[in-house]
Amino acid sequence: MLSLMVASLSGPPLPVILDGDPGLDDAVAWLLAFASPEVQVQGVTAVHGNVPLRRGVRNTGVVLALAGERAQGVPYFAGADRPLLREELTATQIHGETGLPAEGLPEPVRPPEAGHAVDFLIRTLRASPGQVTLVASGPLTNVALAFRLAPDLPQQVREVVWMGGSTGPGNRTPAAEFNALADPHAADIVFRSGAPLRMVGLNVTMQCIATPERLEQLRSLGNRAGAVSAQMLEFYAGVYRERYGLSGGALHDPLAVAAALRPELLTWRPMPVAVELNGGLNLGRTVCDLYGVTGQAPNAQVAVDVDAPAFFDLLLERLGTLP
Repeated sequence: MLSLMVASLSGPPLPVILDGDPGLDDAVAWLLAFASPEVQVQGVTAVHGNVPLRRGVRNTGVVLALAGERAQGVPYFAGADRPLLREELTATQIHGETGLPAEGLPEPVRPPEAGHAVDFLIRTLRASPGQVTLVASGPLTNVALAFRLAPDLPQQVREVVWMGGSTGPGNRTPAAEFNALADPHAADIVFRSGAPLRMVGLNVTMQCIATPERLEQLRSLGNRAGAVSAQMLEFYAGVYRERYGLSGGALHDPLAVAAALRPELLTWRPMPVAVELNGGLNLGRTVCDLYGVTGQAPNAQVAVDVDAPAFFDLLLERLGTLP
């Protein structure tokens, strides 16, 4: 694991904005970001999704408190409380009513900042053109709104790394992954925007399973971040065992953060991706042209494979540095 830390210290830190819907795996993802010295978190923006926005904003403050000094002074903002067009979806059956199913969580150290998350995104990306990576781990509503309000923004962002979609089956419906289905119109805007985009979909995140052995390794870190992460991941392990026959829950959102930190942990293929907006069984499906049959130009780098053991080593090593 020493090589992971050595690699992380080369060069200046990467400016990052975290956008998501916490949600237990968002929480673990954000802890990974705060624990990683090769990134500098500029701010955190909450969006509707796994839980309603009000709960998600509070959860954001809780995660920042869990991260301790690493998150000191990092602002967080409330964003969109509903999708652009469709009715709101939540995933409390997976994440629990609170979104953070763990005991002994700290209270937020401070309230969210005044102003809207979208204004923060526009302001921050314009202030550092081409430098800031946006890691989105929820529905893309905040990002789409920012791109529509500031049409220059897709050219100002260094990269959008999104946990969402799939090259194959979905999870909320047979065709659609939850983050894509929760606001397909927003996802369509982002994929059509021309922004540099990486898609970390179910086809790779479902390879990264929080097995009982890995949960025990998290607990054995001996710190609160490890214990809370293990407790939250244990909460939804039962759903994955029953629905998918897996030995634990998938580390969806943490893999998106890892993709921003260490893109070499994944195998990427450029391809055209479209988001299905028509109603019916395929609403929210990310249609990935794996074989180039449409002849269209690629609009995303799509993850098609992952070194899951190396990813978990990174997660374990980084979370071990937190309180």
